[in-house]
Amino acid sequence: MRWLPFVAMGIVGLSDLLAGPELRFRPLLALGPAFAALWCGMRRTALVGIAAVSLGVLLSSYHHALGKRQNTLMLAMMAGITVASVFASSGRQKRERLLAEVRSVAEVAQRVLLRPVPRRVGPVHVAVSYTSATAEARIGGDLYEVASTRSGVRVIVGDVQGKGLEAVETAAAVLGAFREAAYDEADLTGVVARIETALSRRLSGEKFVTAVLAEFDDGDTVTLLNCGHPSPLLLSRGGVGVFAEPEDVAPPLGLTELVDIRPCPYTVGFAPGDRMLIYTDGVVEARDGEGRFYPLADRCGLLKVPDPERALEELRTDVLHHVGGRITDDAAMLLVRRR
Repeated sequence: MRWLPFVAMGIVGLSDLLAGPELRFRPLLALGPAFAALWCGMRRTALVGIAAVSLGVLLSSYHHALGKRQNTLMLAMMAGITVASVFASSGRQKRERLLAEVRSVAEVAQRVLLRPVPRRVGPVHVAVSYTSATAEARIGGDLYEVASTRSGVRVIVGDVQGKGLEAVETAAAVLGAFREAAYDEADLTGVVARIETALSRRLSGEKFVTAVLAEFDDGDTVTLLNCGHPSPLLLSRGGVGVFAEPEDVAPPLGLTELVDIRPCPYTVGFAPGDRMLIYTDGVVEARDGEGRFYPLADRCGLLKVPDPERALEELRTDVLHHVGGRITDDAAMLLVRRR
C-alpha cells in the first residue's frame, strides 16, 4: 500500500500522455498524495505530493498548457491537496501512537481482570474462551476465574448486567471478592456471601450479576452453586450431554435481599474423563439471521475433542458461524475435564 500512490500517479501520467491535450487526466494526479496520507508518514506523503506536482508541470509543458489560467489553478489545487495530505498524515500518526498506548494499557487491564488460567490445576484440566461483543475489545461484562484452594479447585463464571466500563468495573469487584474468599471460606455459600457483601457497596437499583460457582475435589463429584445463571452442560465420558440444573432457582447476586430464596449448593457426578462446560448467556442466546438461538445441546459432539482448548475453539467458531460472523453479547466459556 505504500507504493500505491506512485502506481496511481504512473497510471494517470501514462493515460494523460496517450489521451492527448483534448482529454486531460492531470487533475487525477492528486490521488497520489491523497492515498499517501492514508498509509505513509509525513515525509513520504510530502515526497509523493512533490512528485505529483512535478509530474503535473511536466505533462502541462508537454501539452503546451503552462501559463494557462485553468492549468495554473489545477497545479495550485494539487499543491493545496499535498499540504492538506501532509497534515492529515501527521494527525493519523499521532492517533495511531495514542491508540497503541491505549491498547498497551488495555492489555495490562485484561491480564489483571481476566488472568490466564492454568491448563492443569489439581485434578482437572481447564480451558477458557472469551469473545467480546465490543469491536477491538477483549474484556467486557463477562468474568471467569480459577483458584486452587485447600478445599479443591474453585471456579466462577459470571455475567454482569449491562455493558461498557460500568460492567467491567463490576466484574472487577466480583473477581476481587472471589479471589480473596475462595481461599478463606470453607464452602461455596461463604464465598457467595463475601461476593454479595462486596457488591452491596457497589450495585444500586436493580443491577445484578448472574454466576455459577463450582468446586472440584479429588472425588467423583462436583459441587455447584447457581445464582440465576444458565446451567452448566455436563458431558459424560460416553459423550452424553445433560444440563446440571439446580433444584431451586436462586436469584442473581445483588438481588438476594429482595427474595427469601438463597442459593444452595448441589452435587452432581463428575467421573474421570467427564467434562463440564460453564458458559454465559452470550453463547445460548446467540441468534442466526432467522432469529434462532444457538443449539448448544445439539453441539455436544464438538466438545469430544481430546484437547479442551481445541474443543472450545471449535465451539467458538461454530457459534460465530451460527450468528454470521459477529456476536451481539459477550460470550465466555470455561471447559473443565476431570483428569
